[in-house]
Amino acid sequence: MTFHILISDPLSEEGIYPLRQANGVNIVIETTLTPEQLEERIDGFDALLVRSQTQVTRELIEKASNLKIIGRAGVGVDNIDLEAATEHGIIVVNAPDGNTNSAAEHTMAMMMSMARKIPQAFHALRNQQWDRKSYVGVELKNKTLGVVGFGRIGQEVAARAKGQRMNIIAYDPFLTAEKAEKLGVDFGSVEDVLKVADFVTVHTPLLKDTKHLINKEAFEIMKDGVQIINCARGGIIDENALFDAVKSGKVAGAALDVFEQEPMVDFRLLDLPEIIATPHLGASTFEAQESVAVDVSMDVVSYFTTGTVRNSVNLPSVPKEIMKKIEPYFDLSERLGAFLTDLTGATAEEVTIRYAGELANMDVRPLTRNMLKGMLKRHLGKQVNNVNALYLANQKGIVVTEQKTTESKGFTTLITVEVKTANSVRKVAGTLLNGQGARIVKVDDYLVDVVPEGHLLYVRHNDRPGVIGRVGTLLGVEDVNIATMQVGRSIIGGDAIMMLSIDKPADTSSLVKLAKLDEIQGVTAINL
Repeated sequence: MTFHILISDPLSEEGIYPLRQANGVNIVIETTLTPEQLEERIDGFDALLVRSQTQVTRELIEKASNLKIIGRAGVGVDNIDLEAATEHGIIVVNAPDGNTNSAAEHTMAMMMSMARKIPQAFHALRNQQWDRKSYVGVELKNKTLGVVGFGRIGQEVAARAKGQRMNIIAYDPFLTAEKAEKLGVDFGSVEDVLKVADFVTVHTPLLKDTKHLINKEAFEIMKDGVQIINCARGGIIDENALFDAVKSGKVAGAALDVFEQEPMVDFRLLDLPEIIATPHLGASTFEAQESVAVDVSMDVVSYFTTGTVRNSVNLPSVPKEIMKKIEPYFDLSERLGAFLTDLTGATAEEVTIRYAGELANMDVRPLTRNMLKGMLKRHLGKQVNNVNALYLANQKGIVVTEQKTTESKGFTTLITVEVKTANSVRKVAGTLLNGQGARIVKVDDYLVDVVPEGHLLYVRHNDRPGVIGRVGTLLGVEDVNIATMQVGRSIIGGDAIMMLSIDKPADTSSLVKLAKLDEIQGVTAINL
């Protein structure tokens, strides 16, 4: 099978070398397409690789009927409609590590240039002005650098700033006291950081919560004479508020590599002598551009050869060693979801997945998505996959909950799925038995031992003598052969179930006849 890959933005030849080396890959490079031309061209391609030039819109995605993966050779995915990609089951990958060093170095270069007013002094020299008094700067030594966003790039900037003997205080929603101590930095809230910092650098993604994070109110709580750096994303800093803060003297300097609109359209910030700027050069090194392209190319090859990726934006990222441990449960989780959909015959309102035993200490989000895929495919067909299963469940108003416990009731691991519908609550539990494969071990409150595959019949009945015989006899008359049978009951003479594995699907007529037998409460066909 040949996979067709379209590259619509310029990528280095070294960056796409992994694609060149892969078998069964057809690469098409067209970097001058208009949006309209790209929409006409995209259908039939399995993968799309971009940088920041191509806008991957919902309209484009809806035209890409065969698209399976989108790769962005860069850190963010601002130019990709992530919701639309997820909705259509398309994996989006990027290169979160590829330009870390480049961005950190550029941040330091901008901060030092701003502190020593190097661009302004150079501009004066270019205009034949020898003016030393106007360009007196400040040292970084013993100053406090506030880092808002302490991920990979933020930490790299902090490491370099410590080399300049700066004090570091950082904010990040995932930064703990233990981690901060280990990294040798102070930490606090955004307000804590802004109040004490002499220099503030931002390294957060651009989200709803971070748009205009540095705004008029933020500037008001900063020190007088603070200096600001943004080499992350345009829009984190409110440019109008920054303009006013510089004009008022609150901000002594700003170094900007990114802007709210790019290419830049409002140049009034650059009319202020306190501001220096570059045209989004944070990742513009030969090394970084090659590295991000290589990372994305390798993920695309991995997806087409193994079905896995390292840097998915819309799939949970799970360490390789954990994925190896949970991978054997993928098939079981999907079959449990499909089993419950057939069993309930109704729309789920709430789904609870409980992971017990060894799985309780692992990242099981991929298993949850896989279970939902099995559940939703019964109604939505092949459009459901691991990428969009959770999204589609949310769109359908299904509340999904994960729970974990180390108590597994005699099993090494146990996955229990409970579904609440408008009229009932049903559940099924499964596990993997050493050397014997997947098993369903409990249906509702009945203990069973059933292989979750093929054609099954779930029969509810009263625990009376002769019931099992009558079921077997009728199926024999209907030419339906029973492969295995499991019986579960609560108390002697009470409610009970039969789980039958049969060689071929029972037709509707046979199911109706079974349901009419004495002591039979109901019959459900389940096809796995």
